[in-house]
Order: sequence, then structure tokens, then C-alpha cells
Amino acid sequence: MGHSQPENALRLLPRLAPPRVSGIIAVPGVFPTADRTHPANHDFDRSAARHCLTRVYQPYRFQVPDRYCESQIPPTSREPHRQKGSTVVVLVVGGAGYIGSHAARALKRAGHSAIIYDNLSSGYEILANGFELIRGDVLDHSKLALALQGVDAVMHFAAHAYVGESVVNPRKYFRNNVEGGLSLLNAAVEAGVKKIIFSSTCAVYGEPSKIPITEKTDRQPVNPYGVSKLFFEQALEAYDRAYGLRYASLRYFNAAGADDSGEIGELHNPETHLIPLALQAAAGTGPEIQIFGSDYPTPDGTCVRDYVHVNDLAAAHVKALEHLQAGNDSFAANLGTGQGHSVQEVISAVEEVTSNAVPRRLGPRRPGDPPALIADPSRAETLLHWKAQRTLRETVSTAWNWMKRKP
Repeated sequence: MGHSQPENALRLLPRLAPPRVSGIIAVPGVFPTADRTHPANHDFDRSAARHCLTRVYQPYRFQVPDRYCESQIPPTSREPHRQKGSTVVVLVVGGAGYIGSHAARALKRAGHSAIIYDNLSSGYEILANGFELIRGDVLDHSKLALALQGVDAVMHFAAHAYVGESVVNPRKYFRNNVEGGLSLLNAAVEAGVKKIIFSSTCAVYGEPSKIPITEKTDRQPVNPYGVSKLFFEQALEAYDRAYGLRYASLRYFNAAGADDSGEIGELHNPETHLIPLALQAAAGTGPEIQIFGSDYPTPDGTCVRDYVHVNDLAAAHVKALEHLQAGNDSFAANLGTGQGHSVQEVISAVEEVTSNAVPRRLGPRRPGDPPALIADPSRAETLLHWKAQRTLRETVSTAWNWMKRKP
């Protein structure tokens, strides 16, 4: 689009899909005359935006057709999701998955309004029951733009999350977790959304030499999954500086358990997590489990991990949202219990809860498995006044209750 031919630019406008910016239709390359900087960096008055003002492009000063003005958009389509009396309207991206579905319910319990956006590639409609579900992909910019109308904040859970698969098929992970993540960020900025809560992971730390792990630990991921999550964290940092998009990067340790109601819980295909695999083995619905290594420098020789209940994670997301809503700065925080449990301790808890033995066999160590990964959750405790509440036994018990009821 050359500067010598502004009329060519005007002819192209009807073929461009104009993004929304805080209630204004922002035609690409055309800025409101009241502001000479990029519109994504600023908040606009929504009521003023509803007046059909002439937009003038500098330096050519040609008029933008009236059909791009806010008044030409039917009122019912401007903010379709906002509900009277709700505190915050949140688009839960990946909300039909394991942690996202629990976060949506935590938002609802806290008096907020949650809309689920999911392509159902690894999510399930049953986990989205009771919520508005928009079936869409994070790479579908136009659908995201519509879904973000009237939204105050985003919670982002939509990521592929199998470490081993990321090693053999990194393209899949960079396509969804990186390209899809950037698509979501750009759509959020264009829609004027100023808050995002990101489902990150302790995998960004790689194999740390010091336990427990603090947020000051170097981020040195050792697999494409961890690299993709670190990239998005760094993108958030850049977008905060450039566009004022405030964020919370919540680095989970080992999510486990299920909602106390038994209506939703962990539902993966394939299932790779220890607790559901051990429960299936105990129930006779799954094969014996394999313990990878029994000669680690831990009390019983098996790997130690920090298992945090999914509802405790969901509660942290709500607190992070409210922290940003109060005007506080962006932050990153570890989410864990601060206590580790070995593979053998988990198996013992499963046997206690189910009253069944867990068939298992010992195998060699798995390459890349650190002896222990335990969070230091003190930053989350200080910033958010959050602390994991549930014990390992309670976590296993809720997972067992869900497994007996799930379809």
C-alpha cells in the first residue's frame, strides 16, 4: 500500500476484516484523529465510540466509509456476552479441558461470567456443561474477534501438553502453543482486552539444580513443550510493555484430582498422569502401571513431585484475575503445595482410597526425569493470599469419585 496512492488504500478497506479495539472499529492503518498512535495502546470511551464520527487518515485525510462506524453495528452484537450484575466477563480459552473447566466453575462461584472457547480437539462438551460454549480455534482470528466482544479478561488454557509428543512432533506444539497463542494475544489487544491469565508450567524451568523451585530459578526448558510455554511467557512480557496488556503467568506443578461434585474431572486421551493411571489399575479398568526408576536419591527411591489439586489451581486463577482487576502489575508465580510426594506414596494413597491393590512393575529410569520437582509457592501466597488446601489423600479421593462417575 504505497503512500502515493491513498485512493488505493480506500478501495481495499471493504475487503479487510476490521478488528475491534475497546468498542471501536479500528480499520487497519486508519487511526482516530484524536489519537496519532496505534489504537491498541489506548483505552477508548465506549459511549463516545457509539457516535458515528468521521475517521480521518493522516496525512491524506480521506474519509472512512460509514459502515465502519460503531453505530452501524447492531447493539445486540456489540457486547453479546455481558450479563447484568456480573463482575468480570472472562473468555476461558480451552475451557472444555481439564483445568479450564474447573476454572470456569470457580469463576462462576465467585460471581463472574465465564464463556468457554474451545475447538474440542482435546476438550469435551461434557466438561463445558452449564456454560456458553463457542467452538473455535485459537488460529481463527475472525471467530476470536467475535468471541472477544464485550469480554473484560482472558484465561488461556488452550495448549498441547504432552512432553514426549512434543519431542517427536515439535511442529504441532509450535503451531498451536506459539502461533495460536500469538493469534489469541493479537485478537485480545485488538479487542481492547487488558488482562490475561496464562496457564503456564514448571516445565519452563527445565531441570533445576535447586529444590524447592522459586520464580528466580533460571528458565531453561529441555523439551519443545516447555520451550513453547516459555515463548508465550516472553510474548506476554513484551505485550505488557508495548500495549499495556497485563498478565499473570501461573506455573503449575502436577495438577491432579477432580471437582468435589464429581461432575467434572480429568479426562485425557491418552492418559499419562500417575493418579488416574493408578486408579484405573486399582479398579481393573487399566493395565498395571510402570514405575520408571527406583534408585533415585529420594527416601524410597522413586521420583518425587508436587501434586496440587485442580480446584486449588482454579481458585488461584480467580485470585490472579481479581489481583489484576484491582490495578496491580503483571506477575508470574508458581502454583504448588510446597510438599513433594513420591510415586510410591501416591500408589499407597490410591490403595488406601480404593481398598484395592495397584498392580505395578519396576522399570529403568526414564531419560530426563529429575529426582524431585517441588514448588516454592510463597510468591502466590504473598501476592494472591492463596494457599493449596487439599492433601494428597483428598486429591486422590476426588479423582476416584470422578472416575466412578465419569461417562
